[in-house]
Amino acid sequence: MNKFAEWFNGVFGDGTFAKITGFALTVIIGIIIIKIIMAVIKNALSRSKLEKAAHSLIKSVVKTVLYALLILIAASSLGIDVTGIVALASVASLALSLALQNSLTNIIGGFTLIYTKPFHSGDWVEIAGQSGTVKEIGMAYTKLTTADNKLVQIPNSAVVASEIINYTVTGTRRVDIAVSASYDAPVDKVLGALKKAADIDLILSDPALFAAVSGYGDHAISYVVRVWTKTENYWDVYNTVTYNIKKEFDENGIEMTYPHLNVHLDK
Repeated sequence: MNKFAEWFNGVFGDGTFAKITGFALTVIIGIIIIKIIMAVIKNALSRSKLEKAAHSLIKSVVKTVLYALLILIAASSLGIDVTGIVALASVASLALSLALQNSLTNIIGGFTLIYTKPFHSGDWVEIAGQSGTVKEIGMAYTKLTTADNKLVQIPNSAVVASEIINYTVTGTRRVDIAVSASYDAPVDKVLGALKKAADIDLILSDPALFAAVSGYGDHAISYVVRVWTKTENYWDVYNTVTYNIKKEFDENGIEMTYPHLNVHLDK
């Protein structure tokens, strides 16, 4: 080994072998230390009360900073003046910040979401016209899983700037179903059928079931039925009540009208 080191130094200059060896050891040990630190952070985050959707953002930022420090330390082990690298990195970061304004805005937006906590992992939300379950807050994007299992990624800057509707946070949701019925059907009969259709086990008793006339159209009377349920039961209640309404209307001879034109011919 000593002979190889002497040969290596003879070819590349005195002390080169020691520098290369130190560099390699620094990189290897640094990577091991980073992996240990990241494992500790991952374990700490899993035990913390911090929003789970934000874990990936924190881990990504910490990992980036640690590897940047490793590069500086490794360069220093080669005898490179890191102050010049830091100065160059400062200039480069300024240029990159101007070129990557949107990316930086998204990262800042991610930390804003962590601080303000408008939603939590698993919440059903509506953001920028997209609806879905919150899966993750990444460095640049917030990820939602839609009802049909599509993954939607919304820039964090757009999330912060948008109106956020959180359907889960309160624990309950109101189910609104609008229907129409013929003018020939007695109003009380229609309201009775709607209340019977909506009176299922999954609805809440408080607030109470509500059914009423909502308007008068050219071809039919409009009705609305409203019930409250737990957020996780929303679609089950919506689909069941919608099915029950048609069933009750058929059993009671109530016609759901549609736009039509009556033509009268005078002889």
